[in-house]
Amino acid sequence: MKAVRSTLFMAYAVVWSILTAPLVVIAALALRGLWGYRFGKLWRLGIQFGVENILGIRPRVIGLENMPKEPCVILAKHQSAWETMTIQDLVPAGAYCVFVLKKELLRVPLVGWGLAAMKMISIDRAAGKDALDQVVIQGRERLKQGFYVILFPEGTRVAPGQKKRYKPGGAYLATRVGCKVVPVAHDAGELWPRQAFLKTPGTVTMSIGPAFDATGMTEAEVNQRAEAWIEDEMHRISPHRYSDASHNAT
Repeated sequence: MKAVRSTLFMAYAVVWSILTAPLVVIAALALRGLWGYRFGKLWRLGIQFGVENILGIRPRVIGLENMPKEPCVILAKHQSAWETMTIQDLVPAGAYCVFVLKKELLRVPLVGWGLAAMKMISIDRAAGKDALDQVVIQGRERLKQGFYVILFPEGTRVAPGQKKRYKPGGAYLATRVGCKVVPVAHDAGELWPRQAFLKTPGTVTMSIGPAFDATGMTEAEVNQRAEAWIEDEMHRISPHRYSDASHNAT
């Protein structure tokens, strides 16, 4: 049954993207303003409809009251493609999000073109300090425009129960701009594994941690605080993935 669901969803997602992705590009370039984001949301909601009704994967959100009403930096666990869509529903109604992503994604047909048209914060990960400066320049502008900025500090999708080094990009932006930071943990990889065709029906737990103000903090302090909360919460929502020894070592 998983194979049937996954095949139907893939077919649905391809057709929906072919129909809607060009509209995102046209709206962003021709209509300007927020139209690209509005059509981008239309594409995303259509994909999420397929996720929930074909794949049978639905979210359970904890701590929604922790999300600030003003634009902020969101630092989230990254396990699958699922959270790149659903995490955008955590911000207040009427608000929009941008992601910090690697430039290579902009070259992906349809989806990448839409991301480029919506002016996501794209960086060259090989550029070192220059890449961090670009995050600040672009991120400050997006925050001023009212966008929430989402980053995955581990930089790549990580399997459930595992952890990679938290990179400084999001913390660097938050400390330079002086805004709030919100940590987010989830277990999407349990149902939607990294680079896996087969997805499993069920409920993904997404937990939003308390926001904290990065003003006056160093990027190391921001990263440590966000990482500590996220990883502790991962142990709580996915206890079967961790032993007591691994928990004490983190």
